[in-house]
Amino acid sequence: QVQLVESGGGLVQPGGSLRLSCAASGFAFSRRAMSWYRQGPGKERELVAEITSDGGTTNYADSVKGRFTISRDNAKNTGYLQMNSLKPEDTAVYYCYARLLRGYWGVGTQVTVSS
Repeated sequence: QVQLVESGGGLVQPGGSLRLSCAASGFAFSRRAMSWYRQGPGKERELVAEITSDGGTTNYADSVKGRFTISRDNAKNTGYLQMNSLKPEDTAVYYCYARLLRGYWGVGTQVTVSS
C-alpha cells in the first residue's frame, strides 16, 4: 500500500524557517521522482519543488527559488523541503507527491506564516 505522510508544518513568524518531511512507504522510493505542492486559501494547488529519484536534479517555482530547498534521503525513504525566509504568502497546506502508475498524494501538512 503506497503511503506518503507529511510532517513538520506549523505556525511560524515571517522570516522564519521550517523543514517539512515526507515519509514514503509501499513502493521503491529510490526509483521515483518526488515533488512538493501547496494549496493556499482560495488558491489552486501549485507545484513548489521537484527532485529526481537520485536527487541529482531539482526544480523550483519562481516564487520560492533561493528560499526553499528540496532534498531526499533514499536510505530513509524520506523527502524534505527546507523552507527559509518564510513569507505570509507561503501560508498553505503542503503536499508530497509521487507518481508510480498513477499519482499519489499525502494528506498534507499546514504551514501558517503570520506574526
